[in-house]
Formats: sequence, structure tokens, C-alpha cells
Amino acid sequence: MEKEQLLAEIEDALRTMPSRAAIRLETPENVAWFGRVSAAIEKWNPAKSALVKEYCDLFFSNGHVRETAFGLMKLLALLNQAQHDLRMDTVGPTTVSIPHKRVFEYFDEIRKTIELAKQDLFFVDPYLDAEFVSRYLPHVSTGVSVRRLAREKLTTLLPAIDAFVRQNGTAVQVRSASNFHDRYVFVDRVDCYQSGASFKDGARSAPTTLTQITDAFAAVLKTYEDLWSGARVER
Repeated sequence: MEKEQLLAEIEDALRTMPSRAAIRLETPENVAWFGRVSAAIEKWNPAKSALVKEYCDLFFSNGHVRETAFGLMKLLALLNQAQHDLRMDTVGPTTVSIPHKRVFEYFDEIRKTIELAKQDLFFVDPYLDAEFVSRYLPHVSTGVSVRRLAREKLTTLLPAIDAFVRQNGTAVQVRSASNFHDRYVFVDRVDCYQSGASFKDGARSAPTTLTQITDAFAAVLKTYEDLWSGARVER
């Protein structure tokens, strides 16, 4: 199988993953999904076969919920590692350029990024506001936890999040800090995209870009996880 074909298979497996609420059900569709993932990872790197078996055994064990969640998280991390390794060997990091006033194009790129998340979405943007909530939160998959590191628009952001959570039950945390400016979205702690504009504005005022961070990913993630840990809890 060509690397491009294997990458397409892995990315489709990520897109079609059952929701966190349904994945524990022993349905033929769920069993088929795990089989597909196992085959794809082992095709990518046969040396990972033992890890795939270990993580699947953990997930399907009758042990503590924490153990089964750990097994799924590690399997997804392996699947994402395969995705990024193949991307770098084929198309490289993704950079999308959005022309001025192409607001829907920007929205659609962020929407597709949000829909990749299966566990955790972490937005870093000092200018998140109520419009951001209505535009993007409806596209968060069931069971995904959302974290927001914000600063300037808290008086409009927090009431909008409260209303959304009451209606949809999504787990959303908000913290604020003063010493950051850049805009990032981290997906499941394994993927990172930097936005040239605030997520709420997109390409409204000027052209912008959405750039996947790869080489510096670990350092960028640590920087903002550390900032999150020390930030003020708003919600």
C-alpha cells in the first residue's frame, strides 16, 4: 500500500471514530472500527503490533474506567502519531492561506479541525467572545472536553458559554492570563494549529493563515499547558 493510501485510511478512521458515549458498546460497527485501526497502525509500523494489542486489551478489559480510558487514549495517540508521520513523509505540515473577507473559508477550516477532536480541545486566544461560542462550539463532538485560555472578552464569553453548556451539556473550562498574544488550537494534545487571526474574526479584516505546528509541537504544547496550569480559573 502506498503511503498516500495509508494516510487516507488513517484519516478516515479518525473521522469515523464512534462517539465516546457509544464506543464502549460491543456492536459490529465498533468492533470493525477497532479492527480497522489495528490493521492500519500495524501496516504503518509492524513494530507497534504489541502496543496495539496492549492498548486494545486495556480498553476491552473489565477493569477500572480509568484503565479503559487510558487504553483508548494511548491507541488514539498511536493512530495520530501514524497520521503525522505519514503526513510529513507525503504532504508535510498543512498551511492554509485564507484571502481577505473569505470568512466562510476560514470558518470551514476551523470546523474541520474541531471535528477531529475525540477527547480534548484547547483554544488559546485572548479575544474569544460570545460569537466564537455560537459559531464553533456546536461542532464539538459529544464527550469532548473544551478548554479556553482567554483574556479580553470575558464579560461576553462567560455568559454565552454558560447558556451553551446548560443546553448541550458540553464540558467547558475557561481560564484567563495576561502574558500571551498568539492564537492556537490543540486537538487531543497531539495536534496543533496556529491561526494568524483571532478565531472570532477569521479573514474578516485581513488575509490570514492556519498553520499546523509539527517540529516545535512539544515545546508549544508545554508552553501553553504551563500557562493554563497557572492561569486564573474563570469557569
